Amino acid sequence: MKKKYIWIFSLIILSAFIFCFSKAIPVISSGYKMYQNAVKGNSVESVVDNIKEKEGYFKLNTIPEDYIKELIQSEDKRFYYHFGMDPIATTRAMFHNVMAGSFVEGGSTISQQLAKNMYFSFEKKMERKVAEVLVAFELERNYSKDEILELYLNVIYFGEGCYGVKEAANHYYGVEPQNLSEEQIGELVFTIKSPNNYNPNVYAGEGA
Repeated sequence: MKKKYIWIFSLIILSAFIFCFSKAIPVISSGYKMYQNAVKGNSVESVVDNIKEKEGYFKLNTIPEDYIKELIQSEDKRFYYHFGMDPIATTRAMFHNVMAGSFVEGGSTISQQLAKNMYFSFEKKMERKVAEVLVAFELERNYSKDEILELYLNVIYFGEGCYGVKEAANHYYGVEPQNLSEEQIGELVFTIKSPNNYNPNVYAGEGA
């Protein structure tokens, strides 16, 4: 009797795997085409160069160490150990997304978030997630972790037209990044989750 239940359970798992795989193939194909179209006219290297040439671009060493630590803990705990995609977070997110038939969970690494900001809209599509991962792989092949983190900190959106930690620190607190307090660091890290809903001015409005 016990063997019968094990066999039934194994069959259910196998069926779920086949279902997920069959659903994933067209998504991967569409995502690959999206990636090709994105980098064909504007290579990763050229987009990175454009970011670095923008006025106000700042170096990683001007950002408080506490901010970087809190950011990684919040957004990508295994940042310094993965290859652009976190297999644990991505497998969990992909399974939930495929089963739901829509984008219900993220699991993006910092490298993937940078890729999204470089090329793609914020529309929640599984195809976009695949394209985002492919750009992240390219970033990881050609740039160091610290370079990727520096680029990310210069382009990530903080709400109210602010891109990058420097603009956010200036706009919300009137200070340079190196002068952020512990409380301000926590608020700006949290803001990344949903810039229009969680930025410091929203906090202030709710507290009024």
